[in-house]
Amino acid sequence: MRTIWILGWAVLWTACQTAPEPLELAAPAESPARPWAIVIHGGAGHFGEESMSLEMQTLYTASLEAALSLGEAQLAAGAPALDVVEAVVRLLEDDSLFNAGRGAVFTAEGTHELDASIADGATRNCGAVTGLSGYGHPISVARATMDSSEHVFFSGNGASEFAKTQGAETAPPEWFHTTKAYDRYVGAADREGDLPVPLEEKRGTVGCVALDRDGHLAAATSTGGMTYKRHGRIGDSPIIGAGTWADDRTCAVSATGWGEYFIRTGVAQDIHSQMLYGGKSLEAACEHTIFDEMGALGGDGGVVAVDAQGHVALVFNSAGMFRAWSHPEGREVAMFGPYQQP
Repeated sequence: MRTIWILGWAVLWTACQTAPEPLELAAPAESPARPWAIVIHGGAGHFGEESMSLEMQTLYTASLEAALSLGEAQLAAGAPALDVVEAVVRLLEDDSLFNAGRGAVFTAEGTHELDASIADGATRNCGAVTGLSGYGHPISVARATMDSSEHVFFSGNGASEFAKTQGAETAPPEWFHTTKAYDRYVGAADREGDLPVPLEEKRGTVGCVALDRDGHLAAATSTGGMTYKRHGRIGDSPIIGAGTWADDRTCAVSATGWGEYFIRTGVAQDIHSQMLYGGKSLEAACEHTIFDEMGALGGDGGVVAVDAQGHVALVFNSAGMFRAWSHPEGREVAMFGPYQQP
């Protein structure tokens, strides 16, 4: 009996000296998918509160608010993301504050050449136009390119001829004439040769990305290009993979900034690829591309993006970016930097 008691005590003593197994903590739960989300930009550039009057700040805020409200209402009602991004960009194209549609900048020849692109995340179909003249809503011509032709991209006279066959809304040259854009044109004409456009003038492109209630993504981008652009220059806005991207597997992206750098680094598709093949989150992919890829080369600008779960990203390395976002859990309209993820 004494032997049994000693053995039992020994077992108990050994058990007490054994370190307990560490508790396995559950991994943080991912935030639940949102039923819809929308993000808008009105261009990025070198501007701050000190460089913009309170009156202009109020005007830009009102314009972004109107565009955001339109997109919110349509998405909440169940509209397809593709229709929403087109409608929002059309509204911004009508607003002379932005460098798109009516507010487009002047080329070196004193004309207006418009660029736009749109992408459908559900089908991975897309459409784009560049050098379009005489039509007030280039984003709808890009949509028609996607929906009503076997092609993806039309340029110059060909884009205008296609728009005519589709019955797109025409607009006379005077409709595009704004004092702000003309003053920039005169200033650029006074500079000699092909001197670079000042950084503070590289802003105004518009774009919208959205996730709808059916889980589909879409993106749209529209611009008047660069003030005093020559030789048929094309930026990133009409280029699928540089300025615009949508794929239901990952994200929808619209870019704004110094287009040459966005083209060189394939910004929009690079974000998608990091997510699809590298498993990165939307925010991490956008930050890497803007700061470590495009920005590292000297590029300037930003992106707005939304992923398949309704997470949003508004990432920029410029001083400011006109931007707005909304989903059922919150909303914001902002203009100035520095960059801070919502």
